[in-house]
Amino acid sequence: MNNGIPSFKFDAKFITRTAILLAVTIIIQFIKMPQLITGSIVNAMLIIAGGIVGIWSGISIGLLTPIIAFLVGLMGFPILIPFIMIGNVIYVLLFSAIKNNIIGMAVGAIVKFLWLAASVKYILLWFNVKVPLKIVQAFTLPQLITAIIGGIIGLFFVFILSNYFKKTIE
Repeated sequence: MNNGIPSFKFDAKFITRTAILLAVTIIIQFIKMPQLITGSIVNAMLIIAGGIVGIWSGISIGLLTPIIAFLVGLMGFPILIPFIMIGNVIYVLLFSAIKNNIIGMAVGAIVKFLWLAASVKYILLWFNVKVPLKIVQAFTLPQLITAIIGGIIGLFFVFILSNYFKKTIE
């Protein structure tokens, strides 16, 4: 940590691992499965990236996934892109700040859900943006469900992969 900002080593290993996780995430988004599946897998990738590669990997993927979702036609309401980006960053930051465990994931999932629900129910309305009911429904409880499911899947992989990487280093 330097001046409160987590430092990281921007090297070939970081770039390669982040690129692989981003590529898997993009493939999942291109398949265009239901929100429960796609959202859960994207959230799992955020947890895996943050837990294995590091916070900046998770943040990078979290910033890119809403743009990709829009470009592949998964999201038809582009004004939400910055709100989703912030939600993803919150999820990764809280997971990482609370030591990459189930409590950090759960807190991150709840805060991400609260942020996204507030965004579609209150913040956008304050700016006089009419949010369609279908979008409001997709950005409330399903966001909590996909963040929790994805978080559990992600934690499973973080546990397995971190043990694998420790053994390959030793």
